[in-house]
Amino acid sequence: MVVLTRGRNKESPPLKPGQQQQQSPGASPRGGRGRPPHSPGRQVPGGARAMRKGGGGRRGARGDPQRPCREGPAAEGLRDVLGRGPLRLLRGCRDRLGVFVDDRKASIVKADSKIWLTFLLAAFAGVLHWWHITTLFENDRHFSHLSTLEREMAFRTEMGLYYSYFKIIIEAPSFWNGVWAIMNDRLTEYPLVINTLQRFNLYPEVVLASWYRIYTAVMDFFGVPTKMCWTVNRGKGLSPVESCEGLGDPASFYVAMIFLLNGLMMSLFFIYGTYLSGSRLGGLVTVACFFFNHGECTRVMWTPPLRESFSYPFLVLQMLLLTYILRIPNVNTGSLIALCVSNIFFMLPWQFAQFVLLTQIASLFAVCIMGYIDSCKLQKILAAHMVALVVCFILMFGNSMLLTSYYAASLVVIWGILELSPKVLKSSRREVYIWVIEGCAWLFGTVTLKSLTSLVFGIADDAHIGNILKSKFIGYKDFDTLMYTCAAEFDFMEKETPVRYTKTLLLPVVLVVLGVIIKRAIKHVAWSLSQAGQCEREERFNQGELVYHALQLLAYSVLAILIMRLKLFLTPHLCVMASLVCSKQLFGWLFCKIQPKTLVFAILALMAIEGSANLQTQWNIMGEFSNLPQEELLEWIKVNTRQDAVFAGAMPTMASVKLSTLRPIVNHPHYEDAGLRPGCSMPEIWDVEDPANSGRVPLCTLMSKDSRPYFFTVFENSNYRVLKIPKE
Repeated sequence: MVVLTRGRNKESPPLKPGQQQQQSPGASPRGGRGRPPHSPGRQVPGGARAMRKGGGGRRGARGDPQRPCREGPAAEGLRDVLGRGPLRLLRGCRDRLGVFVDDRKASIVKADSKIWLTFLLAAFAGVLHWWHITTLFENDRHFSHLSTLEREMAFRTEMGLYYSYFKIIIEAPSFWNGVWAIMNDRLTEYPLVINTLQRFNLYPEVVLASWYRIYTAVMDFFGVPTKMCWTVNRGKGLSPVESCEGLGDPASFYVAMIFLLNGLMMSLFFIYGTYLSGSRLGGLVTVACFFFNHGECTRVMWTPPLRESFSYPFLVLQMLLLTYILRIPNVNTGSLIALCVSNIFFMLPWQFAQFVLLTQIASLFAVCIMGYIDSCKLQKILAAHMVALVVCFILMFGNSMLLTSYYAASLVVIWGILELSPKVLKSSRREVYIWVIEGCAWLFGTVTLKSLTSLVFGIADDAHIGNILKSKFIGYKDFDTLMYTCAAEFDFMEKETPVRYTKTLLLPVVLVVLGVIIKRAIKHVAWSLSQAGQCEREERFNQGELVYHALQLLAYSVLAILIMRLKLFLTPHLCVMASLVCSKQLFGWLFCKIQPKTLVFAILALMAIEGSANLQTQWNIMGEFSNLPQEELLEWIKVNTRQDAVFAGAMPTMASVKLSTLRPIVNHPHYEDAGLRPGCSMPEIWDVEDPANSGRVPLCTLMSKDSRPYFFTVFENSNYRVLKIPKE
């Protein structure tokens, strides 16, 4: 196998005359100082409006109208005016009204400037993250200098499978012809005809393909060049290849859109940290922690087409909206609609999104049980979740995994508990035994309802998820669990991960924040269970959104410990929680002794010691994609086989065969369908299912030595061999 170097160079003008050149919220009002001593439950109404009024949190709430005030010179002046007759009275009122209006204008301008500064900083964070991941991706693959075939091969395993549907739509005679082709697909699981939109969460590819077709059509209409193609010398006796740069190149457009979305995600993280902590310093801490722990937070720079790359940014938006809803006293319809839409965008691209949302509603239910939010607000949130689930079910053409999931069952069970608990458990006070009863009812009801719905609809596609969890606790083994757990990302979290968190001080900072929240929450719960009056209880810690974030952190921690891949949820949430080190509600006592900026920048300076080393390690990764044996295989298939020739083989290879040659395949890397799994095997794993033949020489090994008379070899190189079934 020839190892390519970064010595490629682009030379000569474009190969063909037709080829063209490319043209290329404010701080939380809850962070205010002047909070009335007897109104801890008061919360600022209105999301953007609250941020607009709050500015940096210093004017987030109005003063207590019951506070006594002494008459000053202004009051005496008013009495003088009243005694000077009607004309002077009107003039005096006009003058004072003018002063008042001028003051309000100045206040609004000041608040607006703070909001715009927040959005400006958020935009800068987004651009910085976009540049970072784009640079890492280019450094790793030298993507801009690859040929079209090499770029397709760079999308390995399921990434290539997803990208193939984008390619089908953009190469179809029309957009709707392409959509029809992927909804009536005969190439992916030959000889079956399947609706891949239903099976593979392909709406991102549909949307991007429509954008690409619109972009190229508009640019062609105005005569604006969208790409430039070059001859690239690969060296070492390899033939030159054509490489195109610009958004007119399909692979470049596809990757660029993913990186733009994840750049926007970083802007959301800054706003999220700012709003949660009540300070722009909190947004800065969130973004800095994300960069310092970048390798633990995301893998979009290495695997752009994976479903999480499209889905996770919308989870960040969804949790920001949920924080706002939990914070305001009265939920408005607009915020619930926004929550519902963000849920849809989160669930549509990724089949595992439902498991994340399960932990979310479980955490919210716990917050409600403990009395931090009322059942009416939780029911409104559950309604938004239910509507989003039904919409996704319809858009996924009745994908039964959605309605038979633990998530759907949990939504129904929690709603039922909220409706029936006040009637069955008639008690005016919240007791611990009631919490236990409601918690057990949720757990038992969710498992039972999920099992019944799966049995009724005959769904087993997600049974392997439960088996994976069983394998973690009791050592259960079957073919499905071994197929998953043989991959490192589905194993337990590696021991080095908490060590890396500690070196960047992310874990210590979050543990301090978590400790303060738990301490105050325990005091609040103790008071809520005591005989104290309602007024006294309200003076205690009563911020349900912080308790929710703490519980969500615990849920993500459990998931990440059990399945290492899920630390991609844990680490970003740790970064968000770290923003609370800037919260005046939690650390106001400390900020009386030390300036918040001094403390925050001291923490960031210590974090940067290890964090900068982590970033330098990423920047030092240099490579260039090369897979000459697979390139030879794919070129041979395109030239020497019929268009209807059917292939079966290793799952990663089959994805590349389908993408680059558009030949039908029998098996593929998407492993969520129960009917497909028996076609994906490894000998040592299949021994669990077929112990009678355990230890015998695998068939593939025998055929690699002599495949006759059942097969004969038609192609062979250093890595691949193609066997053909002879005609009878």
